Amino acid sequence: MYTLFIANKNYSSWSLRPWLLMTTLNIPFEENIALFGEDNWHAFRKFSPTGKVPCLVADHLTVWDSLAITEFLAESYPQVWPMSIKARAWARSAAAEMHSGFMTLREMCSMNCSIQVQLNEIPGGLKKDIARIDELWNQGLREFNGPFLAGSEFTAVDAFYAPVVLRIASYGLQLSDAAMAYCEQIQQLPTLQGWISAGQCEPRHEEHEAACVEYGKLTHDVRE
Repeated sequence: MYTLFIANKNYSSWSLRPWLLMTTLNIPFEENIALFGEDNWHAFRKFSPTGKVPCLVADHLTVWDSLAITEFLAESYPQVWPMSIKARAWARSAAAEMHSGFMTLREMCSMNCSIQVQLNEIPGGLKKDIARIDELWNQGLREFNGPFLAGSEFTAVDAFYAPVVLRIASYGLQLSDAAMAYCEQIQQLPTLQGWISAGQCEPRHEEHEAACVEYGKLTHDVRE
């Protein structure tokens, strides 16, 4: 049995990726939540060598980092990635791009499942990130005939972009019609709905709350 260590569902985009992947694909695991606090590094070091989440423990084996966890799971569950070699190569590339890129989006649109924020402005760096995401999603949907990014089935690349879907909803970002329809489909996944509902019931972490409104104005909070 796997044990997946994650942080707050309301804020932790990195935790969401393997959690959504495993839950949606019915890969059995035990969930262990370590909430953000004043000293995350020392608290998380109890289970993660990097002091970060997510972290997967299987028997006496520890795997950290969402991309490494995904590849580890794929060795036992081939449905983690698309079956077609072409789709699989594209999906891996797109997931890796998400893993290492879109820094302006990450900085300005911190994940929060409970709020809506109107940004003060959309600078060039954010426009560039949004345009690239739109281009990438449309490429996958067109090339592999949807409704998911790499074909007819939910795979790891969809899990990696799920936090982006939530950011688009929270910050009112606009993409093409096809990309927005994809966002709506991912948002309606029962597994993601369960994550969102749980996150909205968690205690607030003020540092994360402040980060969410650093570049904009809070317009709605479902917790109030």
